[in-house]
Amino acid sequence: MQNKQQLSQTSYILLICCIAAIGGFLFGFDSGVINGTVEGLQAAFESNSIGTGFNVASMLLGCAAGAFFAGRLADHFGRRLLLIASAVFFIVSAWGSGVSGSSFEFVIYRILGGIAVGAASVMTPAYISEIAPSAYRGRLATIQQVAIISGLFFAFLSNYVLANITGSAAEELWLGFAAWRWMFWIELFPAIVFFVALLFIPESPRYLVSRGKQQDAEEVLNKLMDKHEVSDKIDDINATLAHDHKPQLSDVLNRATGKVHRIVWVGIGLAVFQQLVGINVVFYYGAVLWQSVGFSEADALLINVISGAVSIGACLVAIALIDKIGRKPLLWVGSVGMTFTLLCLVYAFSTASQVNGSLQLGDEMGVFALLAANAYVFFFNVSWGPVMWVMLGEMFPNQMRGSGLAIAGLFQWLANFAITMTFPIMLAGIGLSGAYAFYAICALVSVFFVLRFIKETRGKELEAMVYE
Repeated sequence: MQNKQQLSQTSYILLICCIAAIGGFLFGFDSGVINGTVEGLQAAFESNSIGTGFNVASMLLGCAAGAFFAGRLADHFGRRLLLIASAVFFIVSAWGSGVSGSSFEFVIYRILGGIAVGAASVMTPAYISEIAPSAYRGRLATIQQVAIISGLFFAFLSNYVLANITGSAAEELWLGFAAWRWMFWIELFPAIVFFVALLFIPESPRYLVSRGKQQDAEEVLNKLMDKHEVSDKIDDINATLAHDHKPQLSDVLNRATGKVHRIVWVGIGLAVFQQLVGINVVFYYGAVLWQSVGFSEADALLINVISGAVSIGACLVAIALIDKIGRKPLLWVGSVGMTFTLLCLVYAFSTASQVNGSLQLGDEMGVFALLAANAYVFFFNVSWGPVMWVMLGEMFPNQMRGSGLAIAGLFQWLANFAITMTFPIMLAGIGLSGAYAFYAICALVSVFFVLRFIKETRGKELEAMVYE
């Protein structure tokens, strides 16, 4: 009977975590769909390299705002309600991005989509970490990264299929609309599923306790753990919350010194380094990157699909390892691996020659660059990809989790925006080898950051997370 009850509870936890992780799928899809639409956007809106960069990066401004305000608002309105709000924004953005008639209109809808992505990026790991048992919290939280990469993969795949039908993203597809518009509209299907499914999941019990809703928290916890443990768990949660005020932004400050808690700076460092290694250049500009060194548009989009499959495989490896060897070892190995593979890409791109005004890699060096790029993607997605989000969702004490996530999420998306916006400029100025040399240096610095500042959180209850 006990085993049957535990199986039922585990299945229920897995189900609601998977529903929450659909936000990660949409996060990935919305981030990756732009990859195959760049040529269509340039043709439709007649934009230059800087304008194209802003069309691509504009979503990230919304992501920064969405991450910050969702983290804060979730302490007042709940994790579930913020996820529902993000689902609505995903639906509006997917529809609006496809119908946009001007660059300005497109940017507005992409910013709305960015708000949804930013909110989902911090609320999904927060919700999962507050629902999942510590013994396999890492594996369940890593589902989000699998969902993100799956979203990217399906965005790349749908972009490839649609562009293949017409020959180009700028060409007309169905009902008189260009293929790039349909690339955005595909997202409507998972966005609607996400909205409907969220209506059937419970609120985070830790949020309910923080708002004084003890009875509601007990009802949720009764579905998540043995009934005789519920009372002790609520007492543990209460012990980690301030008695004089509910969670608020000022909790990130040490009240004795007035300085920001060290744990918040570590969270910011994790968030920023995840972007400084340049991974989203591959996700957002992969098609442009490979075309710039001689691959056709069709081949470049197919390479994106392959990279997406490699990413999913890497995430599955991370799921198998994260609760066995821990978070810190994965981060360290990932940083070392990314440094080496990025240096390989620097070397490969430095050998490219100019042919008719564009770069061209030799056949052997093209294969070498492709292998190095996919090895880089593997190292990222077995380490910093999932582990950063897992750690942000669990490393902060209960009292400051919403605020800590808000600040770290804000910096993560600002760094993402900076990297994405500057890549076309770096490409035109210092070339691919120069850009990847910068990312390689950042990856090398992240090795020392992990060794010096990261503390292991594997197996710890959320109530055991302390201020530093």
